[in-house]
Parts: sequence; C-alpha cells; structure tokens
Amino acid sequence: MRFVLDTNIIVAGLRSPNGASAALIERALSRMFTPLLSVALALEYEAVCNAPAQRIESGLSEAEVNVIVTALCSVSEPVAIHYLWRPRLRDPADEMVLETAINGYADALVTFNQRDFGNAATSFGIELLRPQDALRRISP
Repeated sequence: MRFVLDTNIIVAGLRSPNGASAALIERALSRMFTPLLSVALALEYEAVCNAPAQRIESGLSEAEVNVIVTALCSVSEPVAIHYLWRPRLRDPADEMVLETAINGYADALVTFNQRDFGNAATSFGIELLRPQDALRRISP
C-alpha cells in the first residue's frame, strides 16, 4: 500500500502516542506500507510539528521531533511534483498533500479532514482514509 499521510496525522501521532496515528507512524517506520513524501510536505511536517504550541502538546523537544521527521523521510518514497493540479481544494495548504498523492500514485490519502478534500482525491482514483481504516488495510 502507498499512503500519503496528511500533516494532521503526524501531529496527532506525536500528541497521542497510543492512538491510531502513532500506530501508523510506527508501521511506516517498520516499512509495513510505503509512505509517499514530497519536499514541500516534508518541510510542512517539520515546521508544523516544531511549532512551540505543538511541542508543548506533544511533550517533545525540537531534537526529538526532528529525529521522528527525519526517520519518516528516510523510509518514505520521494515524490517529485511534475504537475501542479491547483486549484482543486478550498484550503491552499491541502493542495500540496493532494499533489503528493496524485504525483506519487498513492493508493490512499490518510487524513482526519476528509471533508476538506471533497471529491478531488477520489476523482484521481485515490481513496480517502481515516487512520483507523488505514491501519485495517495494512494489518495482517
């Protein structure tokens, strides 16, 4: 399975180490699925997760966040954005997530904000999944 993890999944995984998002991060690091990642999305992971409010909520230091983001980058398949599909979504910040999924031929985009992606992902044959549903797909 090839998944793009929306930034909200990474944030939730860092904030709640026992939740489905954290389990997805662990499975990505264990190579149980192929995470897809563009440079822009990797930079967003780093910036959002290192924001002071996020680090307070997660209880992680900047160094610890950087280790996790770097580890995710190391197991992810890099996606070059050859074609921009904008505008497709109401929130411009979600466009890079969708473009990573499209250009990386993702099976699914994993997000808590399915409504924000509307029919855009499915029109490209990309399924929208919540973390729990993604876990079911990759669990034996």
